[in-house]
Amino acid sequence: MKRPDGPRVENVDVHAFTVPTDGPDGVETDGTLKWDSTTMVLVRVHAAGKTGIGYTYGDASVASFVESKLASLVQGEDPLGAPALWYRMFAAIRNAGRSGVGAMAVSAVDIALWDLRARLLELPLFRVLPAFHDAVPVYGSGGFANYPVDRLVDQLGGWVEQGIDRVKLKTSREPAADPKRLTAVREAIGAQPELFVDANGALTRKQALYWADRFRDEWDVCWLEEPVSSDDVTGLRLVRDLGPGGLDVAAGEYGFVPRDFVDLVDVVDCLQADVTRCGGVTGLLQVSGMCTTHQLDLSAHCAPAASAHAFCAVKRLRHLEYFHDHIRCEDIAFDGTLSPEGGQLRPDPHRPGLGLEVRWRDLEPLRVHGSRVE
Repeated sequence: MKRPDGPRVENVDVHAFTVPTDGPDGVETDGTLKWDSTTMVLVRVHAAGKTGIGYTYGDASVASFVESKLASLVQGEDPLGAPALWYRMFAAIRNAGRSGVGAMAVSAVDIALWDLRARLLELPLFRVLPAFHDAVPVYGSGGFANYPVDRLVDQLGGWVEQGIDRVKLKTSREPAADPKRLTAVREAIGAQPELFVDANGALTRKQALYWADRFRDEWDVCWLEEPVSSDDVTGLRLVRDLGPGGLDVAAGEYGFVPRDFVDLVDVVDCLQADVTRCGGVTGLLQVSGMCTTHQLDLSAHCAPAASAHAFCAVKRLRHLEYFHDHIRCEDIAFDGTLSPEGGQLRPDPHRPGLGLEVRWRDLEPLRVHGSRVE
């Protein structure tokens, strides 16, 4: 087939930067994990004097994967053809591994291609997509399990003071400590804001049912995320069906390929997807279609700078996780990040693409992969 006339992708460059956490003693914890840093893998795609930016959060090895498996597939191709290139990239990594690192690598490149397309058209990304919305509601997310109670209260209460009327904390690492933490948060934020909890798969099925009742009855929690592992589809269905009314069970942030979401749509009250993991914007549009056909809401997992645009194209949009670690990383990495207004992120209609410009000077001391950009 003859390629259409027009600009071609001239170059792809890849970088990675590791940002230390600001948690107690330099670490943060949830129900099942402890970490001391977050790594952003940044991809740039160049064509016709414009540069598209995409990124994901994962190990620095994702950057090497992009360079070794994906960059050559994109170079020389139509920069307006993100869906076709998405299919080509996933087909090419069949034996290298589609899920996990592979899907995150494709996601970063796909986001960069969509950003480039919007910049070439001189439009904001959400206007290039089949948008149903021009803003995305958010919930404040952090509340790490190792936060002392005063920091926990200050963080979640601070979001409420900013007009964000949904907040989430991590639970279930030390369940005996959770009642004190939950009580302090509920007293601090008052009765009206919605309170979410995330167990990160730390509980057994019976424990999850026990805590689901307590979360709802004692602290008016309305969102229980990954009460059991997202791999335990039967357990998720059990908690959803036997848990208390008014408490939505959610999962999906670790979905990488479409099949992962097929397994979840019938066992949760609200599905989650991460645009930097699920195949980028192209992959997200497919997940959104699943949710529409299953009459299921979709919630954005983290990466607010990219998600604010991408999830405008989700018909069954619920909200976006405004996550502490990613807010910090993106504020360091980019000019043009968004701040919530009235509990929403509203993409700037006057800035092309994602509206972001890389702050190389601030990122350079954090570099763990790639060459310096002058």
